[in-house]
Amino acid sequence: MQTEVQTIADIAYDADRTKLLVRFAGGECYVYVGVPGEVHRSFIDAPSPAGFFTEQICDRYPYNRLEA
Repeated sequence: MQTEVQTIADIAYDADRTKLLVRFAGGECYVYVGVPGEVHRSFIDAPSPAGFFTEQICDRYPYNRLEA
């Protein structure tokens, strides 16, 4: 994935499909599959979303980059 995490611009979650959508300030969008609801909630509540993303989500769940 990315070597340097950019500022996270938006986070969306589909609880029925356990999919997490992350959009970065640079415009890149990724969808992560199999992310539990409690991970999404912790991500939203994290004092540093970028840090949480790096430690708890990045490269831990299967993902695809979405094309604009």
